[in-house]
Amino acid sequence: MRTAFTAARLYTPVEEIQNPLLIAEDGRIAELTSRLASEVPGNMRLVDFGDAVLAPGFFDVHIHGGAGLDAMRAAASELPRLGQFLASHGVTGYFPTTVAAPLDATCAALGRLADAIEAPPDSASNIPQARPLGIHLEGPFLSHKRRGVHPAENLIAPTIPIFDRLWQAARGHVRMMTIAPEIPGAMEVIAEAARRNVCVSIGHSDAELPAAQDAVNAGARHATHTFNAMRPLDHRDPGIIGEVLTDDRMSADVIADGIHVSPAVVQLFLQAKGVDRTVLITDAISATGMPDGRYQLGPIEVDVKDGKCTANGSLAGSVLTMDRAVRNVTRFSNWTLRDAVRAATLNPARAVGMAANRGILANGAVADFAVLNAQGEVLKTIVGGVGA
Repeated sequence: MRTAFTAARLYTPVEEIQNPLLIAEDGRIAELTSRLASEVPGNMRLVDFGDAVLAPGFFDVHIHGGAGLDAMRAAASELPRLGQFLASHGVTGYFPTTVAAPLDATCAALGRLADAIEAPPDSASNIPQARPLGIHLEGPFLSHKRRGVHPAENLIAPTIPIFDRLWQAARGHVRMMTIAPEIPGAMEVIAEAARRNVCVSIGHSDAELPAAQDAVNAGARHATHTFNAMRPLDHRDPGIIGEVLTDDRMSADVIADGIHVSPAVVQLFLQAKGVDRTVLITDAISATGMPDGRYQLGPIEVDVKDGKCTANGSLAGSVLTMDRAVRNVTRFSNWTLRDAVRAATLNPARAVGMAANRGILANGAVADFAVLNAQGEVLKTIVGGVGA
């Protein structure tokens, strides 16, 4: 069925279209134009969102859970509930993200996540659900010194056979991997993962500048939650952060909750990476959308109080939602709402090689979009042209 959607504005997000006319058919965008140039065809359903803004559905490439569900522990049949929660915050696609756990448990979790990725959409439901589109391996190839809350006993030196075991367990659905480049064996694994079209992201790392540069030369193209779980920036010893902020071959993500990184430093990060290479993530855990209490992050118990997640005194993920991250960026900087939307849509899709039809509103792209008010609050989410 063809459905026409209109609103006051639309962010592609590369450009802004006034009085847009978006026609969805069979889950894709069949036509995108302006009502100033085209009439609404009379043979289809019209949904008019009035003064709202249409934007691509948000794409969260680093999320551990939400709505009481932990991505590593949940059954594939439970993930639609997480998808509904995420869609209520404008997210239409996400990468369920692992933490360092015993290898057998990680492989079992990867199999369950692959089941969820391969499951067909629930065509009978009119409730929008964000879809898992790939898996982000955060661990086990992390620095002991910068491991954060990842259990030390579950960290493993990177080798191609271990990476291949994880790859096979996920049935090829690993689309992103965080690795500390200074660990012996990392360069070989980075090169092999990049060869398999994995977005290799450097993070949880105590790397000095040369090791970070070697990682990029080996195929790394991204950085994980910049500043957090990284060797601090020093003006004489810039380390990994010096490479992340200055190398235009790299995109980088940041947790813009005002807790993990100071708003002033978020602003510096935005200036360094710009509107093309900034990626917003949530690093959200199962506690997101839930009351304060104790929650799971893979094998880790996390205490949540007043919006802060900690385990043994260290930050352990967040309860940030992507729509709030977008709004925070506009508060922390001089970025427009369209700039901030781009960092949550097209930029992550480009980083992971999925921008042909995700993170963008264009002819032929998947008809996933969020309906926002002028402040960036989510009014409605459309997944595959359905939900209104």
